[in-house]
Amino acid sequence: MKLTVLSTSDTHGYLYPTNFRKRNQSLNFGLTKLVSEMRKIEKEKDIILLKIDNGDFLQGSPLSFYLEKNREAGSMADIMNQIGYDCGVLGNHEFNYGLQFLEETIAKLNYPIVCANILKRSGEYFTGTPYTIFEKEGVKIAVLGLTTQYIPHWEKPEIIEGLIFRSAVETAKEFVPKLREIADVVIVSYHGGFEKDLETGEATEVIIGENEGYALLYEVEGIDVLLTGHQHRYIALNNEKISATQPGDKGKFIARVDVDYEEDLKKIIKTHAELIKIGKQEEDFELRNRYLPLSNQVEDWLDETLGKVEGNMKIEDTMEARMYGHPYIEFIQEVQKNATGANISSTALFDDKAKGFSKEISRRDIMTNYIYPSSLSVVSISGEDLRLAIEKSACYFDRNTLNGRYSENDFSKDTIANFNYDLYSGVDYTIDTSRPKGERVTYLSYNEKEVLPEDRLEVVMSQYRAVGGGDYSMFNSEKIIKEISVDMVELITEYLKNHPKIKAIQPTNFKLIK
Repeated sequence: MKLTVLSTSDTHGYLYPTNFRKRNQSLNFGLTKLVSEMRKIEKEKDIILLKIDNGDFLQGSPLSFYLEKNREAGSMADIMNQIGYDCGVLGNHEFNYGLQFLEETIAKLNYPIVCANILKRSGEYFTGTPYTIFEKEGVKIAVLGLTTQYIPHWEKPEIIEGLIFRSAVETAKEFVPKLREIADVVIVSYHGGFEKDLETGEATEVIIGENEGYALLYEVEGIDVLLTGHQHRYIALNNEKISATQPGDKGKFIARVDVDYEEDLKKIIKTHAELIKIGKQEEDFELRNRYLPLSNQVEDWLDETLGKVEGNMKIEDTMEARMYGHPYIEFIQEVQKNATGANISSTALFDDKAKGFSKEISRRDIMTNYIYPSSLSVVSISGEDLRLAIEKSACYFDRNTLNGRYSENDFSKDTIANFNYDLYSGVDYTIDTSRPKGERVTYLSYNEKEVLPEDRLEVVMSQYRAVGGGDYSMFNSEKIIKEISVDMVELITEYLKNHPKIKAIQPTNFKLIK
C-alpha cells in the first residue's frame, strides 16, 4: 500500500493568491491554487490519500480579520471545509480572537482538530480529541496532534484562562508508544518548528520550549512521519529515521510524504518527503467562484479612504527606516501613546514589504503595513529593563544587516527577525553597532535626564512584547499595568477618524553609529 500524506500549515486565511496590496492579483500562493494542485494529486492511481492541516488557518489576512469582525459574512471554517481535510491541528494564532470564537469555529469544521498537549483544568483535552485513527485498506494510521506549548507567553491570561499547555516532547513520549501498539503508521502533526540545526544539531535559537521539533525527531521513538510548521520554513527531510516537512506559509507549498507499507510484512519499507511548489497553477474553479462575492466585499472594505497625509510617509527602504527611524513608524508610536496616555512607546516595522502611507490612507494601507493582530499593553519597568530591551533590539544589527542583505528567513542565532527589532519614541538613545552586542546603548535619556537603572518608566508596546514575546525576558505579564483590548488596526482606524489629516514627522530621538 502506498499512503500519500498531504499537509498544509500556516495558511493564515490566504484563500486567494493575493497579498491584498492591490486588487486582481495572481501570486504564487493561496488556497485556491493549492487546492487545484491537490485535486490533481487526488486523481493519481494506486495511492491512499490523507490530508492534514497543521494549524494557523484562522488568523493572519485581511480576509480572516474581516470574517472575525463580520461574522454574518461567513467563517474560515466554511472555507477549510471545502478543501476536504481528514483532520487538523491547532496553531498558536488560532487563539488570537479568543476561546469562544475558536470553539465556535472548531464546532463548524467537518473534520476533527487533534491536540494532545492542551488540556482543561478538569483534565479533558481542549479539543476533545488528542489523536485520531484512520483505517485505509486494513492499515491503521494514527495522527497525533501537538501545538507549541509557548502560547501562554503570547496571549493575555484571560484569553487562555483554564487551559494547561504541556511540552510537545513529553506528550509525544507518553502517546507515541501507545499508538505504536494500535496503529501501523504513526504520524505526528506538530504546530511548532525546529530549535536546532537539522544537520549539525546546534541550537539555532534560545531553547525556551517554543519549538521542539528537533527533540521530537531524535528523542521520541516510534514516529514515522513528522509534520511541522510555525516557523514558515521550507523543509523536506529524509533520513534513515524519519521523514519530516515544513511547507512555509500562505499556501506557498504542499508538503507531501509518501509511505510505502508492506502489508504482508506489516512494516514500512520507506518514506519520502517533498515540497510541491505553488506557482502558476490555475485556481480551483469551484473554490474560487464560491467565495468571490465575499472577496469583493473585502476588497471594497479595504479600499475605503480613512485619512490623508501631509508630507511624505512612504517607505522607500525598510532597512533605512529601521536604521534611522521613519515618519510612518513615528505615526504608529503616536497612535499607541494616544490610546494609552503613555509618554514612551515602542513598536517594530514588521514586514520588509511595508510601504508606509501615500497621500490618501485606505484600510488596505493600514492592514498591509500593520500585518499582525495586536492589542496594546503599558508596562511599568525600571531604567535597567529599558536599557536591556534596547540592547536586545540592537542585536538586530550585524554586518549583513547594515549592508541591507538581512533576510527575515535567516534563523541564525546571531540575528533577530524584523518583527522583534523595536524602535522607541519618547526617549533619546544612541546605538553604536561597532561595539559588542550587549554593550551598544551608549546614550539613553528621558526628559533630558540620563535614564538610571533604578528609574521607573511606563512604556506602551504590543501585548506580544509586553509578555516577553521575541525572547524579551526583561518584560513579563506581572509588569503590565494597563491593557487596551482593541486591536491595533482598529486603534489606527479610530485615530484617523479623529485626526483625518496627519503630518509626516521624521523622528530625531534615535541615533545609529555604524
